[in-house]
Amino acid sequence: MTHPMPEPMPAPIPEADGYTPRIVAKVEDGVGWMIVSNPRRRNALTLNMWRQIPGAMAMLGADPSVRVVAIRGEGDASFVSGADITEFGRLRSTPEQVAAYDHAGRAAGEAIAGCPLPTVAVIRTWCVGGGLGTALGCDLRIADAEARFAIPAARLGLGYRYPGVKTLVDLVGPSHAAEIFYTARHYVAEEALRIGLINRVLPVEGFEAAAADYLASIAGNAPLTMQAAKMAIRGATAAGEPANIEAIDAAIQACFDSEDYAEGRAAFKEKRAPRFRGR
Repeated sequence: MTHPMPEPMPAPIPEADGYTPRIVAKVEDGVGWMIVSNPRRRNALTLNMWRQIPGAMAMLGADPSVRVVAIRGEGDASFVSGADITEFGRLRSTPEQVAAYDHAGRAAGEAIAGCPLPTVAVIRTWCVGGGLGTALGCDLRIADAEARFAIPAARLGLGYRYPGVKTLVDLVGPSHAAEIFYTARHYVAEEALRIGLINRVLPVEGFEAAAADYLASIAGNAPLTMQAAKMAIRGATAAGEPANIEAIDAAIQACFDSEDYAEGRAAFKEKRAPRFRGR
């Protein structure tokens, strides 16, 4: 499996009182975690945090021990509540500042969407605005039963970038996407599940264990197969035949040529769990 070269992560910037919003990257049992850590503001994303995301995703994607990347907020009070609007007056008021801020957000979104590994948003309570945009960049979204979802752009006068709108439309369809934007209302977890915004609702009690089991079920599968499937799935959402069809075909053939394919057949024959190595 090929991996992108890691990019440096900008250093976290402490506030006047020493409080430091940051992006944390760590690896546990084959799961690469990208944690949005700003609990004082329900894990809102500061400009510096947006800028840290590409480096964190590159680090996790380059780690050969990582089979799935999971994104979550610090603690259980929020996934990501959106961009930190307390910065807007200082960092997003002039055209130049808006352009720089949007560039950072776009780069972060591209880093998440471009990750070659399976990606899962692990959502607790609030998932709003830029937080929902972050979750939409993942392949899968799981949430606790008390989670709430919204894009409040129409209540703030913000414009939403086309790639984010297209991702939402591809996921839930134009009618549901229009309602999400036009009403700016909150959707409860079961409603989000019904319209296809999320993949699974997990109970609040025991959520951590249930989420760990879900991630482990992905991490235990054949990496090359998941990589090829991800390439094909992303290609299927493009208009017409994907531009990288030859790369997709090569990734599929690599599965059949791999040691993992032989291991999968042997494990099936021997009635045991396979031990995949990504080669």
